[in-house]
Order: sequence, then C-alpha cells, then structure tokens
Amino acid sequence: MKRLWHHCHAATMVGGRYAIIEDAAIITEGARIAWIGPRAERPDLAIDEAHDLAGAWVTPGLIDCHTHAVFGGDRSREFEQRLQGVSYSDIAKAGGGIASTVRATRDASEECLFEGARKRLINLLREGVTTLEIKSGYGLDTLSEAKMLRVARRLGDALPVTVRTTCLAAHAVPPEYAGRPDDYIDVVCRDILPALAAEGLVDAVDAFCENIAFSTGQVARVFDSAKALGLPVKLHAEQLSAQGGASLSARYGALSADHLEYLTEADVVAMARAGTVAVLLPGAFYLLRETQVPPVALLRVHGVPMAVASDLNPGTSPVLSLRLMLNMACTLFRLTPEEALAGVTVNAARALGLQESHGTLEAGKVADFVAWDIARPAELAYWLGGDVPKRIVRHGEEMTHE
Repeated sequence: MKRLWHHCHAATMVGGRYAIIEDAAIITEGARIAWIGPRAERPDLAIDEAHDLAGAWVTPGLIDCHTHAVFGGDRSREFEQRLQGVSYSDIAKAGGGIASTVRATRDASEECLFEGARKRLINLLREGVTTLEIKSGYGLDTLSEAKMLRVARRLGDALPVTVRTTCLAAHAVPPEYAGRPDDYIDVVCRDILPALAAEGLVDAVDAFCENIAFSTGQVARVFDSAKALGLPVKLHAEQLSAQGGASLSARYGALSADHLEYLTEADVVAMARAGTVAVLLPGAFYLLRETQVPPVALLRVHGVPMAVASDLNPGTSPVLSLRLMLNMACTLFRLTPEEALAGVTVNAARALGLQESHGTLEAGKVADFVAWDIARPAELAYWLGGDVPKRIVRHGEEMTHE
C-alpha cells in the first residue's frame, strides 16, 4: 500500500544535520520510504491513503542505542546511599551495584522479566522511540544470560519496536568467581558467547572496561571470541577512569564506545580512524553526580560521530525518557540541539550497525518517523518533561501506545 504523508516539514538528518525540507511530502510503500522531497516535486504515483500532518515537523524515529532494559528488582536503596555520600565504586565493592541486580535477575522468572521490561519500554515508545538496543549482563552465566536475551527478542516481537540484542556477559565478575576474573573470562569466551550465538540471540558483544570490572587484556580476549563468531563489538569505556578501553575498541573496529568521560585525545583519534561512534550517556553522568565531562570539543574536532542514549538501567541511569536525554546532552555536555537530535537518529543507527536502513529520512530506508507538533526541531531538546504531541509511524503504519 502506498501512503502519502504531507502538509509537513522534514528534518531528514541526512549527513548528521537537520537537512530540512520545507513543505515536504513523504510517500511510503509498505514498510519503506518510497520517496521524500518538496511537496511541489512529488511524483505522479497512485496513492492508496493520504495523511495530512497539519504542519508538523517530521524526524526519523528515535533510536535508543544503549539500554539495559531487562533486569530484576530495583536499586532505589543505592540511590539513597549515593545521596548520603557513598560512591558507586564503594557500593559495588560491598556487594551492591551490578551484583545485587544479578541476584534479582537470576531469581526472576522469564515472564517477570518480560513484564517489567515491557512496562519500562512503553515509556520510551510513547516518546517516539522506534528502535532500541537491549543488553544482557545481569545474568553472568549461560542460562541467565540466555534468559535475558530471549526476553529482549520477545519484546521486539510483542511491541512495535525494532530490538537489537547485545551480550554483555563481561559486565562484572559473578559472585561464584570472586577474585578470579580471568577464570570467568574463560567461561565467557569458551561457553557463554558460543552458546548464545548458536541460539541466534546475539547481535553484538559488549564489555565493561573499568577498574571495578575488566582490564583491556581481559576485554581483548572477549573481543577475539566475538570476532571469531562473526559478531561486532562495542564497549563501556572510560566512564570512571582512563583505562585505554576506547582505543582498544577502535583497534577491533567497534561499532561504539560508550560513556567516555575520561576519554583522551589519543582515544579520540583512534575512534575517528576506526569509525567508532561515541555514545554519550548523560543520565548516568547526572545520577552519579559526576564532574568529568566527555571531551565533546575533541570529538567534534576529529569528526567522531556522537550518539546519545538513555542507558536505562536499575542502578546508575533509571531513565524512562530519551527526549529528556536530549536536553541533558545539551545542558550538561554542551551539544547543540541539532547534534543531540543526530545523536538519537543517524548516529544512534550507526552505533547499532543499522545506518543503511535506519536513522534518516531517505528513499529506500525503513519508514520509521515521528510527526511532532512543534514550531522548530530544537524544541525536542528544549522542553523538560511532559508529552510533546506527536504522531508515530513505524514501518509505514501509524502507531498508538496506550
């Protein structure tokens, strides 16, 4: 079916810019964009349905390229502890942090994990998110990691959203391997990754490179295993200290390096050469009350594409609004509204390896877009909270998220 979407303006985000088409029209055929351009140049095609967008601004569907949306329990108590002065590192060393979520996730049924994640994701979908990534990493054994990734796949089937799954088994050392991180990395490389890849549950492989997690040498072993399985890699890097993880990820041609508060210029140069996306996570920065800001100016100078994501997780970024992250990326990290919007569209698509099909409004790409009742695109990063009126189209079909 051919549908015409007109009486609108389009911020296509081609080239990472607004790339505006005034008085635009979009023709979709099935799940794809067949044509987009100025309304006056619309080709003479037979149209089955026409949709008047009432002067809205149309952007690509939003993409949340870094979430940990599937987990058991919550960590609101740790939130209180941090407000009382206890550091994230101290909480982790005392058995809290990721380890506490591991216990809750291992104990939770698959149905419980699904329902909890579904409720969280509905908030993102109502804001115009049409594609997102979900990481594992709270199971830390083969059965529990598989359980998490099956739930992630199921969410993509049950909800109107495209889900990419990432295996983050190298997230923390599980309690049964306390003091033996190398032994656990052996298990990740020998058992967990091959088993989950064989089940078709993994689109990419991630790791946490940090002084409270894994060293660059240990991460390199995980990445070697991922590459042997034909899986792309990405990395939690330079969040709490400078470990050289971003440069390591670049050497492996990683899709992205994420967090990056302690990124060095050498890391930035390596990422630029490799085409690795810098994923900025202002929610975790805000909640942890960090003061070391990612070097956005260096990323600009060296042409490293910047994505923005929610980092939705129970401990350091319990974020249910990707649009709020646009504002935080601007106010905390000094991105422009245009850069922030590119960060949840074209650059986020690249961080997931989906740049050929998602992230911009172009003929041939998937027909995922949002028609916003706003006066200019910068409003998406301007308003704090609330619901911006919108119409959401996914795969050429208008969505409702009740």
